[in-house]
Amino acid sequence: MELKNRGVLVTGGASGLGAACVRLLAQAGAKVVIADLNSEIGETLAAELRGEGAGVFFACANVASEESLKAAVQTTIEKCGGVHVLINCAGIAVIEKVLGKAGPHSLESFQRVINVNLIGTFNAIRLAAAAMAENKPTEEGERGVIINTASIAAFDGQIGQAAYSASKGGIVGMTLTTAALSYLINRGLGARLKSQIPFFFPM
Repeated sequence: MELKNRGVLVTGGASGLGAACVRLLAQAGAKVVIADLNSEIGETLAAELRGEGAGVFFACANVASEESLKAAVQTTIEKCGGVHVLINCAGIAVIEKVLGKAGPHSLESFQRVINVNLIGTFNAIRLAAAAMAENKPTEEGERGVIINTASIAAFDGQIGQAAYSASKGGIVGMTLTTAALSYLINRGLGARLKSQIPFFFPM
């Protein structure tokens, strides 16, 4: 897809892999909305890139919240003319053994990682897909592209990565299924979904 003047929503775009994506997208001429909970870093990055002439904006958003992410999608539509690309980079990690010296793995921390990484990714997919369905198709018949971020931990997790590996494994499994259903149920959507699997990137 041609990125120039296309609207791109990047979850977790204030730092790490997300911020790197935002910078590259801005260089390519895309209009970008950074959706992140870290307002200070997100606003600073958006202001920096706008100072260089890029169309980059910030929306404070919790990917696990329906209303919060709906607002970020709407901001992308208003500021960028639509949601043409979604890049899911929002994610957290905990290092905790299933059974350690202090006792069993915290259920709360496991649920928190799943909620942000897996449920947050699904939340963004479904809301962005609904917005993409309203886009005018390109000459190639595309209305949108969705990119999810998995991890090598989905296939080869280390000790202490039970929650993180489970969340990323869920993303891998969900991406193929969601792409197939998107094609079968919404034949006119013309959206592509894929997962990228970085070997290592600081959270």
